[in-house]
Amino acid sequence: MNIRIVCVGKLKESYLKDAQKEYLKRLSRFCRIEVIEADEEKAPDDANASQDKKIRQKEAERIVRALGKNTTTIALALDGKEMDSPEFSREMKSFMTGGKSDLSFIIGSSTGLDESILDTADYKLCLSKMTFPHQLARIILLEQIYRAFKIINNETYHK
Repeated sequence: MNIRIVCVGKLKESYLKDAQKEYLKRLSRFCRIEVIEADEEKAPDDANASQDKKIRQKEAERIVRALGKNTTTIALALDGKEMDSPEFSREMKSFMTGGKSDLSFIIGSSTGLDESILDTADYKLCLSKMTFPHQLARIILLEQIYRAFKIINNETYHK
């Protein structure tokens, strides 16, 4: 299984980079995984709805270029499905046996994901109804993917 996490924006804090590195190392025994950072569009602090939409559209173009051809796409979205870790592990197992060789998770910028990405995603996932910085959402997602593989392989993991 090849897993790709396409994120808009780069990790800036060293502690987040360290956490990402650790989870990528842990996950390497279960799958091939890579994080692709698409450039974040510069947005004025006082951007209006129209400007935000244009920003999301430009970022969507970069996301699409980063996605593979034979991939199941999972967009992180507030209106996506919320689930606990065992449910997520069952979904992961289902994705892995679904016939496509790649699984791509998509994390948008602070302005969110463009409708074109949300409309074409195979699945929408909500990590929480709480709001997280998109950089932290990446680490939470990596941890949940790791936890899912531990559950799938009947390995113990802190509950």
